[in-house]
Amino acid sequence: MINWKNTDTLASYQELANVKRVNLAEAMSGEQGAERVKNYSVSMTEGLDYNYAAKEVDDTVIDALAKLADEAQLVDKFEALYNGEVINTGENRLVLHHLTRGQLGDKVVADGVDKRAFYVEQQEKIADFANKVHAGEIVNGAGEKFTTVVQIGIGGSDLGPRAMYLALENWAKKNGLFKMEAKFISNVDPDDAAAVLNAIDVAHSIFVLVSKSGTTLETLTNESFVKDALKNAGLDASKHMIAVTSETSPLAKSDDYLAAFFMDDYIGGRYSSTSAVGGAVLSLAFGPEVFAQFLEGAAAADKSATNKDVRKNAALLDAMIGVYERNILGYPATAVLPYSQALSRFPAHLQQLDMESNGKSVNRFGEPVDYVTGPVIFGEPGTNGQHSFYQLLHQGTDIVPLQFIGFKNSQIGTDVVIQDSTSQQKLCANVAAQIVAFACGKSDENRNKNFEGGRPSSIIIGEKLDPKTLGALLAHYENKVMFQGFVWNLNSFDQEGVQLGKVLAKRVLAHETDGALKVFSDLLNI
Repeated sequence: MINWKNTDTLASYQELANVKRVNLAEAMSGEQGAERVKNYSVSMTEGLDYNYAAKEVDDTVIDALAKLADEAQLVDKFEALYNGEVINTGENRLVLHHLTRGQLGDKVVADGVDKRAFYVEQQEKIADFANKVHAGEIVNGAGEKFTTVVQIGIGGSDLGPRAMYLALENWAKKNGLFKMEAKFISNVDPDDAAAVLNAIDVAHSIFVLVSKSGTTLETLTNESFVKDALKNAGLDASKHMIAVTSETSPLAKSDDYLAAFFMDDYIGGRYSSTSAVGGAVLSLAFGPEVFAQFLEGAAAADKSATNKDVRKNAALLDAMIGVYERNILGYPATAVLPYSQALSRFPAHLQQLDMESNGKSVNRFGEPVDYVTGPVIFGEPGTNGQHSFYQLLHQGTDIVPLQFIGFKNSQIGTDVVIQDSTSQQKLCANVAAQIVAFACGKSDENRNKNFEGGRPSSIIIGEKLDPKTLGALLAHYENKVMFQGFVWNLNSFDQEGVQLGKVLAKRVLAHETDGALKVFSDLLNI
């Protein structure tokens, strides 16, 4: 029997508040710190490890977090989710993004359809289409091969797929698996679409329009922008566009598209990178085999998230430490810092994933909660961030927990030796140094040069960023966010917070405004 209870009603939560806090600077110093680094690590999957030695936890804290995870029935709730219970209470929907990459439990039938079979069918259709494009069997109006794919979408239809594409672009080129360059149009700002269209050869480009409802204002506006560009070039837009949408949307059976691939209401936009939303653009860019490897890595991480032992379940442990930092230690934000340029847009994706999911002040039943929930998420790749906002992270008045991501080897496999070390070694040296600097600090009589330390971080370490490790990394964070939502008794799978602005924007465009809204509209010359 699963019970959905607010965090502050759980006995183990009250116990957690009374656990003695860890002096991180002391715990991470000398041999004690060395032992922590060796022992406070969880093997994930696909060669990844989650190391939490530099977090403000010890065995006593972890034991308390394990009790909270058990009392909150987190893994049981995950099981209910992947077995097809209605978890999205706000929209009365199932939550099925895990089924796009594997069957963790029972067969899930919705609307009379085996959903795993449905998702596999769409993946197979996408694979067949992509292979025909690459082979020159599907061509433009002049009988020439497409060389560029452009995704048109916003929010989850852009952030995740864009981050995944950038993460694998150089890897694919190095391994001879780069098929087509991908570009992305998301912002309704006309300068966004114009910049992309000016940088490509539209005659040899195929456009992927992504909209579940088929009515997303920004996406349809940008589609019109693209269609005008194709028309002005003397091209038939219907020979250059495909749709990713729901079977019930107006795009599903339109003659305006070469093909349509389907998603459904059971997969939220921010969880859609492993669905047709990411599948079409990534399969066209790198080939269906690469996308399949990406799904394989995500499936492996999902399976590891079913382990009830918090010390063997990296996503669960990461989630629980985050809850401890947010609710007990009172830290308002978390920085995600990948020491991999390939992951340059990964923090932006995680901003949406985390903040749209758990940025809630009411529980899953619509009742106000009396505790803080999701943190502010931000980040940039290292070492760029070191020369930007690390000043505040090291010496600012707020303590911001950090999540580093690092790889032992670069994607390209070639490097240069300068001053007795390679670029990759310099990169890794920086992340190692930052972890210890944040944790231990440095005393100095000059207060301007004093570092108090005690600033917690974790790191996910891998051998190399490739499709499988990327899939595992993505699923790790999706599952972390899910577990935290369960702890806080939130519905992590709707996003009513994005709706009000859309409604008001439509009123502005219809000139149905008054008060401050009218004045701002006039100021902006609408």
